[in-house]
Formats: sequence, C-alpha cells, structure tokens
Amino acid sequence: MRTGTVRTWCWVHKWTSLVCTLFLLMLCLTGLPLIFHDEIDAAFDDRAPLATLPANAPKLPLDAFVRTARAMYPGERPLFISFDEDRPVANVTTATVARPGRGAYHLTAIDRRTAKPVGALDEEGGIMAVILRLHVDMFAGLPGKLFLGFMGLLFCMSIVSGIVVYAPFMRKLAFGEVRRNRSRRVRWLDLHNLFGIATATWIGVVGLTGVINTLSEPLTAIWRADQLTALTRPYAGEPPLPVAAWGSLDQAVRTARAAAPSTDPQFVAFPGTRFSSEHHYAVWLKGATPATRQLLTPALIDAHTGRLTAMRSMPWYMLALRLSQPLHFGNYGAMPMKILWALLDLVAILILGSGLYLWLSRKRTAS
Repeated sequence: MRTGTVRTWCWVHKWTSLVCTLFLLMLCLTGLPLIFHDEIDAAFDDRAPLATLPANAPKLPLDAFVRTARAMYPGERPLFISFDEDRPVANVTTATVARPGRGAYHLTAIDRRTAKPVGALDEEGGIMAVILRLHVDMFAGLPGKLFLGFMGLLFCMSIVSGIVVYAPFMRKLAFGEVRRNRSRRVRWLDLHNLFGIATATWIGVVGLTGVINTLSEPLTAIWRADQLTALTRPYAGEPPLPVAAWGSLDQAVRTARAAAPSTDPQFVAFPGTRFSSEHHYAVWLKGATPATRQLLTPALIDAHTGRLTAMRSMPWYMLALRLSQPLHFGNYGAMPMKILWALLDLVAILILGSGLYLWLSRKRTAS
C-alpha cells in the first residue's frame, strides 16, 4: 500500500474515531446493564404474584383482558395486547387516542387465567428506563436516535479504517505483539491495536445493528406508506372504524393462526395504531421455533367482519430491523451469550478509552 494511501486511511481512522468516541463510550457504558435488562427487572420485580392455580388451568378469552383494562381506565381505547413468554400474562396498552405521546398511555399486566390485573407496568419510570432512554435517543426523541445513528456510522468507518491500517503498522511485528520494553504510550498503542483487531467483527456487528435500530421509526413509516397501504387499498377513503364497531379479538387471532398454523401471536395491534390500519386488527405472528421466533408476519383481520384480508411477509428492511434488535444486546442466546456480550462490551470500552488516551498523550507530547 502506498504511503499516501496509508496516510489517508490513518486520517479517516483518527477523525472518525475522535468524533464519535465520547458518544460510543456512553453507549457502551449504558449498554452494559441493558444486556441484563430482563434479569435486573426480575430482581426488582414488585408486581403482584400470580394466583396459584393448577398447571393445566385454562386461559380465558382475549376479549376478557381488554374489558379488564378498559374498566380500569374508563374512556380509553385498547392499542396493543402482547403476551409474556415466561408467565400466563397478557399486557394490554390503552390510551385516550390511537397514537399517544410518550407516557400518555397505560400498560396493564393481566393474568390470562383469571382476567384480573397483576400490576400496572411503568415503561417510563425506574433506573433501567432512564438508562434505556439515554442509550436509545439521549432523551431527544427521533433527532437523538438519528444523531446516534450517525455516530454509529462514523464508528463503523473507524473500524474499517482501523483494519486497513493495521497491517502496514504491524508489518515489522508479530501479530498481536505487545512491546513491553517500550514506553507506556507504545504499550497502550499495541494493546489498542490487539484488542481492536481481535474484536473487530463483533464490534462491527454491534455497531451496524445499533445503526439499524436507530432507523426503527423511519423504517416503520416506510413500511406503512408502502406495504400497509398496498395491503389495505380496498379500504382507502373509508372513515376510521369506530371502537364500538370492533368485533371479537379472539376470533381475529383464531383466524390469523388458522392461516399460519405453525405460528404464535407475538402481539396484536388494534385499529388506528401505527402497526395496523384504521380498519384492522394486525395480528403479528412469530415462528414457533427458536430459528423463526424473530421473524414476524402481520395478518390483517377486518376488525368489523373478522375476515382475513391480507397476510404478507415483512420486507427485507423490516426483517433487518427485527433481527438486529436482539443481536445488538445478545438476546439470541441464554445467559452464557449475555456474559460473552458483556465481556466484549468491556473490551470495547477499553479500546475506546485507550484510543482517547493515545490522542491526548500525543497532544501533550507534541506540546
């Protein structure tokens, strides 16, 4: 590689790294507890315990849970219903409007065997919610997400440029060699290069999936304008279906599962929400196996007639979004994978910190 080319790549690596380092350090530090989000929430779980019933106790109809939630919050309409994987619990979201602002809704956990509430969930409160907001958008909404996405792109550029310049800078040294007999700054430089090249693939995957996650709102808007509009074209121009005209939720879910027998419902979006239309229950179905659990297929059920009107696999960009979310936090595996993700996250913090140290020590040396 020519000297001028190496210098160009070094310039790219230096400045892309410097611009994003502080933000990436914040993301790594906040991402560490988020890897164990479920375990931390479980440790501080103050929800009411479920009733002790026989293991084979039947689950009640879904419509009963909606009635329970609406009775708790009169004047509100159901927005979503989702299902816990580890407990017989349905989570019903209600609000006064179909698309409420942040915090302007209620999320109620309801025992599926008794239709009794077992606690109101507060997704906006608690230390983990604060850490998540800081990690996702720095409390700045969509602009914050897009800004962090841009920082993620710079980070990916720094990774690629670091890989490119690694070979020229290490041509006289063995792979991964740390020159212990040299100055502290040289030792840190060798450690920075060693940890960077050893974890480049993992860091690149986490960085890229993080960038994709920041695009969740624009990608959902594209899906609504493209796919959802096409699927609901026969309803174009019709007024929104009033809540009083909605039919049975149970019938809608049964219809959707009959159309895709090897799936289970992940959640249901009620008419008017951003994951549905003004006239449909959108039953989002997931695969029944570990390999297909992250692949969701929406089945649109006419909320008035209960008839299946459309079912189409999600486009590639929504699949990329869906697959990137658990991969970013290491949620594809059990605790061993989370521990591995946490250790690699600590290494990433070391790489970022050492890079910052190398720059600051260089400036002091130059002065």
